[in-house]
Amino acid sequence: MNDSCASPELLTLEQALAQILNALPNHKGYEYLPLKKALHRASYKECISAIDVPSFRNSSMDGYAIRINDDLTSTLKVVGTSWAGKPYTGTLTAGQCVRIFTGAYVPSDCDSVVMQENVTRNNDIIKINNTPQIFDNIRNIASDKQQGQTIIPSGKLITAADIGLLASCGIADISVHKPITVGFFSTGDELISIGSQLKLGQIFDSNRYTLHALIEQAGATPLDLGVIADNPEAVETALLSAAGLCDVIITSGGVSVGEADFITDVLAKIGKLNLWKIAIKPGKPLVFGSINDTVFFGLPGNPVSVMVTYQQVVLPALHKMMGYSKELKPLSLQAITLETIFKQPGRIEFQRGFIENIDGQLFVSSTGGQGSHMLSSMSKANCLIVLEQDSGNIEKGQMVSIQLIGNNL
Repeated sequence: MNDSCASPELLTLEQALAQILNALPNHKGYEYLPLKKALHRASYKECISAIDVPSFRNSSMDGYAIRINDDLTSTLKVVGTSWAGKPYTGTLTAGQCVRIFTGAYVPSDCDSVVMQENVTRNNDIIKINNTPQIFDNIRNIASDKQQGQTIIPSGKLITAADIGLLASCGIADISVHKPITVGFFSTGDELISIGSQLKLGQIFDSNRYTLHALIEQAGATPLDLGVIADNPEAVETALLSAAGLCDVIITSGGVSVGEADFITDVLAKIGKLNLWKIAIKPGKPLVFGSINDTVFFGLPGNPVSVMVTYQQVVLPALHKMMGYSKELKPLSLQAITLETIFKQPGRIEFQRGFIENIDGQLFVSSTGGQGSHMLSSMSKANCLIVLEQDSGNIEKGQMVSIQLIGNNL
């Protein structure tokens, strides 16, 4: 049996994503930020080191700086100490050495550092118990970065390690792509805000909270624009207003074929409708288009559909608009199923799962009901089980692809 919601004219996820990425507008430009403000932004241009890192030879161990050609079978005399930040700059003669600490300057006439664990010391005299090799425990000039070398390429997501690397090169500010503002609405007369009293037929609006968290997590600026009533005039007014405020608009709900679903008609009237419906489950009725220069995504109304379509379609688009030169794809792994997974051919399907590492092998099981309204099973999940478009049921013990969505291995 095939998926009753699938049809030959539906775009595959890959086709839809390619069309979307190709249709996105150009980047907004750049701004300079201090390093502490640059986390999760995309570098606008490559950063070049103006110095060698390290800029001097230094010790990787606490120990003693020695000259390897001395008679190391005899004793050596300690004639000074090289501290981190307080270098020993004197010269050594035969039979002499310098006490040295991690990160400290290695005197110019020394060519090895022997670890303190390999030395017996009596006052200012040491005996080496384990002879080192030349250049042991010495960090050479420019062993991390050379002057003139690229530190960060353009279009890279700035991580905590990048910030530390830039700081180590003495760079205090960095040019990054300007942030994008993502406005989001929910649609539906049944939605009420948290704190209100539920009446028959009403539900709390969770999608705006989910989208706020997802957009913030991506490094974009979220703008909560509330709930749009289920009538075309309200939808038109809200979208036109949002287009003047945002780089991207996301709505949830109102994109299907019901009598109260107005998003696609209104978008076609006031903007451009690029595509509607893709072969994905959950989340088939996904709309992409634009209003003037503002990108528009209309997501389904069910909470899990919102999360899946955001992850698979919207997030790659946001990353490109934010200036990332490479698509940041979810980590994909292979795991053994602990139970039968039911699926009908016709659409690529993302089921919620929990993956475990048992004795070095990955196993995955369902987190429960897979209805697109069931956020509880998404909350329990640390992965999405990816079931290809043409596949049917997956028997227990078979291998499946999974995408990680958490750090709970």
